[in-house]
Amino acid sequence: MTREDEIFEKLKKGDPDGAEELVRLYYAEILRYCLFRLPDRSMAEDAVQETFLKVFRHFDDYRHRGHFRAFLYKVAANVCRDLWRKRRWEPVPEQIPVEEKGIREREDREDFKRLVALLPEELREIVVLRFSQELKLKEIAGITGLPARTVQSRLRRALKLLKQELEGRSDGYGQKK
Repeated sequence: MTREDEIFEKLKKGDPDGAEELVRLYYAEILRYCLFRLPDRSMAEDAVQETFLKVFRHFDDYRHRGHFRAFLYKVAANVCRDLWRKRRWEPVPEQIPVEEKGIREREDREDFKRLVALLPEELREIVVLRFSQELKLKEIAGITGLPARTVQSRLRRALKLLKQELEGRSDGYGQKK
């Protein structure tokens, strides 16, 4: 019996430790995913909280067949999408100054997020799951409901588009135009 199976048994019995263990097991992973999909940490944390609330609210309807991780990512993706739609109509807050340490890494990460945001949704989701979450193609196929070959071809197409975008932004010496 896997750790996940043990947690599900606790949840079925109504043991509150089961919920805590499930959150502890997946919180950091789902937060990373939401951080990549949403513009700020506050929204991402809200999305993670809402994701787990939805999962627990509808736990009785879920049939555990060993694919909980894929189910959790689908719920998180839907929550992020809903939060993003709601936010589009809110005013943009001022930028909060960042610490000097790690500014370059943060800028690189933000550049990557901006590039990925240019991709069509069907490609963006696959790139985020592959590179931000470091999931295998088979896991991505389970999450998206697509055949593994389709995931692979979409990933190739996304990487090609990203490469073209990067080449268009460079002056040939690795400097941005």
